[in-house]
Order: sequence, then structure tokens, then C-alpha cells
Amino acid sequence: MPVRPSKLPRYRDLPIAEGLPKGSAWGVFGQDDEIGTVNLLTPDLVRSAASLIRRGVVYPLNWRIDTPDPGIMGRKRMKRTQLSHREPAPASDEYYDQFYPQGSTQWDSLKHVGHPTYGFYNGHSPDSVLAEGATELGIHNLAQRGIVGRFVLVDVDRYLTSKGRTLAQTERILVTTDDLDAALEAEGVKPAVGDILLIRFGWITWYERLDRNEREKLASVPAFPAPGLSAEERTAEWLWDHHFAAVASDVPALEATPLDKFELHYRIVPLLGLAVGEMFDLDKLADDCASTSTYEGFFAAAPLNLEGGSGSTGNALAIK
Repeated sequence: MPVRPSKLPRYRDLPIAEGLPKGSAWGVFGQDDEIGTVNLLTPDLVRSAASLIRRGVVYPLNWRIDTPDPGIMGRKRMKRTQLSHREPAPASDEYYDQFYPQGSTQWDSLKHVGHPTYGFYNGHSPDSVLAEGATELGIHNLAQRGIVGRFVLVDVDRYLTSKGRTLAQTERILVTTDDLDAALEAEGVKPAVGDILLIRFGWITWYERLDRNEREKLASVPAFPAPGLSAEERTAEWLWDHHFAAVASDVPALEATPLDKFELHYRIVPLLGLAVGEMFDLDKLADDCASTSTYEGFFAAAPLNLEGGSGSTGNALAIK
């Protein structure tokens, strides 16, 4: 059963016991916990989030599973093979080669990233997590729990554009907690414990406009520049102190690229146990939020139930 403490510590009060890494939430949800901040999604919060469905409008947040095409960050182009049958009746099946569950809209499992010094979330060692056939911290933990609750959307791209600060998608622009606070205030949104934070930078909008040659060129660069969150410790503190259950964005790595030693991931995945999503297609949802001035709603995602998996396709819906 998920564990939610009666009182969550502030980031400045972490860790909760001597001998644990600085800035870690190890043990906050129990010594055997493998789902981290998703523990915050209690039945009461799910019921409350369901009450936000007013119009019954559904926004799938999943980019095409074969996009980006070609694959970026070293991932290969997915190949689909269709198996067709005509007798005794027409039917089809299929299989995929070079399918990366984290190649498009994706969730990171807590085994996807370990800390270079302290290892994986809640003290799991690299030897045990990365062993052949190991299941510790795998994506199945999130699949068997589900990620369901209230979403809040912070449209960083729209907000900065309104202030005359164009968010160039080909530059390594660091979005700070001050930027996030200002955008949320402009939207009239107040985050609450257990919210699923969706951050739109506008990267997918930009990518969709690229021609084939431009996409091929982007895929050939292992570490291309793109905007994202600043990797400073203040960002991790902000995310933890708001007690988000998950954070997802429309950029390839959540934090700005090229990566600054993967520093933000090191802080929030293995140390805080925060569920992270990337390359979520937020454009249509953002347009709806802007037109209705309502930046919250119901969110549901069902990660792939693959025991020991490193990550999953997003499989996410926003409902308003």
C-alpha cells in the first residue's frame, strides 16, 4: 500500500535521518518504498481531481510513438512490421524493432537514473538494480499503481512570449523557479500537495515545423541545445516543497540541454523519488487552458506494466 506521511518534511529538513544523502527523501515514504512521490496520490486526492471534470473534454498527451523521427539522443528509428492475413478472414498483427519505450512521450522509472555517488532511490545499489533480470525500482511499480490526480499546467512558453521574452527552442535557456512562480501567478493557479505538474516550453510545437533535413540534422547531434528547467538545487527544492506527485514537460530532458552533468535528474529522481515525464504533447491542452483561463483538470496515466523496466511510453490523458 502507498504510504503518505502525516506531515511532509521541507527540503531544508532533508534527510530525515543521519547517514542519508543530503537532499534525499529516502525513508520519507518507508524504507521499502519503490514509487516515491506517487505515494502522494491518495484516494481522496483522486476523488477530488475527478470533480474537476466539467465538460468531458479529453486531451491525449501522447506524441506519435514513432516521433521524433529519426530518434534523438542516440535512440534509433523505430521499425514497424505489419503481418497481414486474408484467410479465413482479413486480419493483421504487427511487431516493432528498435522500439525505445522512452523514445517519445515517456515516463522515467526510478531505476532510469542513479546518483553517481549514492546510487539509486532509497539506497538501492547499482549492483542490485542493474543486475540481469533485476526488478527493483522498475516501471511496473508505477504501472501497478497508476498516476492519477489533479494536473496543473504552467505554460512557460506562452507566459514568456506575453512578456516579450521569446523562448528560443534552439538555445539552452534555463527556466528558473522565479519564471515558474510568475507563470503560475499569471494563470491564477495555486499548486497543492499531490498535483501533477505539466510544463510547456513549446518544443514539440517547434519540432513539428521542422522539415525532414532539419530533423535528420537534429538527430545527428547527441547533445543539441534546448530550453528546460535550471539544474540548480533551488529547482529541486521548489519541486519538493510544492510536493508534486509528478512533473512532466514537452522537452526531451525536462532540464535544459546540453545537460549540465544530468544534475537535475540526479537531484530529483534518485534522491527525491520524483516521477518524471518528458516529451508530453501539451499543445492542444495548453490552447484549451488559455481559452478557458482554467489551467487544472483530471489527469490519468497508465505506464507499461513491464517488470523491471527502465521507463514507459506516457499513456497519459488530461480531462477537463
